[in-house]
Amino acid sequence: MTLSGRAVAFGAVTVINAISCGLGAALGVRLRTEASVELTDQPGQIEGRILSDPQESTVLIEKTVTQVLRHFGVEKEYGAYVETKSNIPIARGLKSSSAAANAIVLAVCDALGEKVDDMTIVNLGVDAAMEAGVTITGAFDDASASYFGGLTITDNRERKVLKHIRMEEQHPVLIYVPPKKAYTAKSNVERMKLIANEVEALHRMASLGDFWPAMTLNGIIYSTVLGYDIEIMIDALAAGALASGLSGTGPAVAAVVPEEKVDEVKESWRKYGGTLIETRINSEKSHILR
Repeated sequence: MTLSGRAVAFGAVTVINAISCGLGAALGVRLRTEASVELTDQPGQIEGRILSDPQESTVLIEKTVTQVLRHFGVEKEYGAYVETKSNIPIARGLKSSSAAANAIVLAVCDALGEKVDDMTIVNLGVDAAMEAGVTITGAFDDASASYFGGLTITDNRERKVLKHIRMEEQHPVLIYVPPKKAYTAKSNVERMKLIANEVEALHRMASLGDFWPAMTLNGIIYSTVLGYDIEIMIDALAAGALASGLSGTGPAVAAVVPEEKVDEVKESWRKYGGTLIETRINSEKSHILR
């Protein structure tokens, strides 16, 4: 009998980056990562393939499977073969790691026939991401927005979702992806800690419901500290975007755009080259695929 499982988790973009002060917020988008898991009778042997980016390291896959098997006390019984495929570009600030970890945790639980609560799933993925070294803070904000959809406002230090907003209006989200990757774990944390007080104020602002201005201001101050040009965000706002900010530690920039302004924002970004991804706010929860 083959023990196998499949699951999907979704992408997210940053509203408040938690690296400076431990408080964050993220918005689910309709980009997706699917994971297929087959458990084997070779304990300790975990093989992973990222079908959509075969050159990428599979350490996150290995750590995530190990976390889940360990959680259920079956790491000495099973190994695993895992495949992931995704339309989320890796290392561009679009939560590829959080989505992959969530999808893999769900798929392994499915293969084992185990049911676990939502927060356990998210936390297993966060633990795996920390262990794999793909995140600085554990990215609990990203992981929760990827898993639950909608907007999550979080305390990453306590791993708490302070507020979850389902987002009735699922606005288009345009994402500008420059050609160059930027791995979060290589970012300059000391510089980002200089803006802790400012980011805390933006987190309060988002908690009170002003999440679009908070997203834009977060993008402007992090870009300034990390040395990214803010011109692209200003162009999006000038073309009618509700918000435009740096996603994660970049280099991708996301804009939340009213339906009727999509073409204008796209036109304003044409001169920057790179890739433009068109998606929407996602309110669907990550889930097992049958």
